[in-house]
Amino acid sequence: MEGEAEVHAAGGVIVRRADGGPEVALVHRPKYDDWSLPKGKLDRGEGWEEAALREVEEETGLRCRLLDELEPVSYLDPKQRRKLVRYWLMEPVAGSFAPNKEVDRFEWLALDDALARLTYDRDRELVRAAVGR
Repeated sequence: MEGEAEVHAAGGVIVRRADGGPEVALVHRPKYDDWSLPKGKLDRGEGWEEAALREVEEETGLRCRLLDELEPVSYLDPKQRRKLVRYWLMEPVAGSFAPNKEVDRFEWLALDDALARLTYDRDRELVRAAVGR
C-alpha cells in the first residue's frame, strides 16, 4: 500500500553444539503451517537486539546470548508490505520449550536436516551463512 511503513522484525539463528556437530533450533507455526526461524515484530520503542532476544524467548522458551549479527533479510509479507528482519546468531543459556499460541512445535536439528525442514529459501540461506562458517 502506498506510504505504508516498512515492517521491522528481529530474530535468531539459535545454535547449540552436539556430538554430531552443530544443531539449529526451528519452530513450527500452525497459523502458516511452516518451519522457520524464531522472529517477530519490534514493539514500539524497542531496540533490534532487545526484540530479537524477546521474540526468541517468547517463541522457543530459550533465553539466549547474542553472538554475531547476520545479514538482514527483506521481503514482502503476506499483506504485501515490505518487511525487514534483522537476525543474530545466538546460543542458548537457559530455558525450555512449551507450546504457545504462535508456535506449536520446536526441534533441534542437525544442519542438513534443518536445511531440509525449513520452509523458506531465505531462512536456508541465512542458516547456511551462519552455521556453515
